[in-house]
Amino acid sequence: MFKRLREDIKTVFERDPAARSVLEVLLCYPGLHAIWLHRVAHWLWCRDLKLLARLVSHFSRWLTGIEIHPGAKIGRRFFIDHGMGVVIGETTEIGDDVTLYHQVTLGGTSTKKGKRHPTVGNNVVIGAGAKVLGPVKIGDNCKIGANSVVVKDVPPNSTVVGIPGKVVKREGIKPTKVDLEHGKLPDPVMETLKEMLNLIHDLELEVKTLKKEMKK
Repeated sequence: MFKRLREDIKTVFERDPAARSVLEVLLCYPGLHAIWLHRVAHWLWCRDLKLLARLVSHFSRWLTGIEIHPGAKIGRRFFIDHGMGVVIGETTEIGDDVTLYHQVTLGGTSTKKGKRHPTVGNNVVIGAGAKVLGPVKIGDNCKIGANSVVVKDVPPNSTVVGIPGKVVKREGIKPTKVDLEHGKLPDPVMETLKEMLNLIHDLELEVKTLKKEMKK
């Protein structure tokens, strides 16, 4: 147990340059407090002490401003920076070495029982205010930009931004037009702009041709 606690403290120092001492981390990092309380709540939840687990989770929310359902499964070296407003749903699964910033939501889109929250891979970073909704899968080594809304699966090693979220980089390379349409969601504004640019280009060519003919 103490080895795991030391690992948690070490994780804070590795990912937050503002951390100056162990005592400061122990007393002033609500993300760390939320993770520790979640482990207690999850232990109770798995032993069918559901009400007691929810009470621990509720106390954690009051203390830290971070709401983690006791049913959520969270891996090692999980780090929540700042943390206020973070919400993690019941059937969420989070891998190792994941970082969340404040106001991130890992939420559901259905009222039916069963898997309805995201599955997040290893070494994922989710920026402030981002929403990942539904039973979607976020691949390993992904980055989700601040305030993005993700409702489709994201392949590993991708960077996603926007509303709805679109893959803007994969394996360190900007994708093609087809790949850019994350989940094949259309972008009518972008398509209209492209059509207008093509039309302007055609008109410029016609004007040049007319000028040549007039000079002749």
